[in-house]
Order: sequence, then structure tokens, then C-alpha cells
Amino acid sequence: MAKGDVCGNEYDKAFQVVRGDETRTFDSFECAIHAMAPTCEHCGCRVIGHGVEAEGRIFCCATLRSGERRYRGCGSGLTAHPLRGGPKASEFLLGTI
Repeated sequence: MAKGDVCGNEYDKAFQVVRGDETRTFDSFECAIHAMAPTCEHCGCRVIGHGVEAEGRIFCCATLRSGERRYRGCGSGLTAHPLRGGPKASEFLLGTI
């Protein structure tokens, strides 16, 4: 049985996640997210979906504050999510919306 890196549990259904040269062993997705998912710079949540990366900063979503033409991260305003009909994060960054 493999032992989880985060909690130390031994579990017969443990799995490994490889990122670059790093290989980690987990007994649950919860532990994998806790150990490896980036944190939104604005709200502090774990980014387990695509998220948005801009200028080396990671956010759970992209928004524009009223009247501003710069990337602001999550919060109130227009959410950038192309699958939900919103603009792409690159459009925020390039000021094309």
C-alpha cells in the first residue's frame, strides 16, 4: 500500500501526480489539491479549474472593475469565462474589450 504525502494515510487506491520533475503520492483528490493547486492571489481559494494567469500572478477568474481597463483578478464585475459566454482573459490583459 502507498502512503499519502499530505496526511500519511496508507491506502490501496492511492495515486501519483507528476508535475515536471516532482512526483507526489496522494490518497485523495482533496490532499492533492491541498498540496499542489495554486492559490488565487485575490481571494485565497485553491484554483482547481483552469484559472487565469496574468503577469506571473494566478487568479480563480478574471474580472474588470467598473470603468477600469486592467486585469484585476476575481471579485465583483465582469467574469471572463469563454465557455460561459464571457471574454477571454487575454482580452482583459490586452484591453480589447
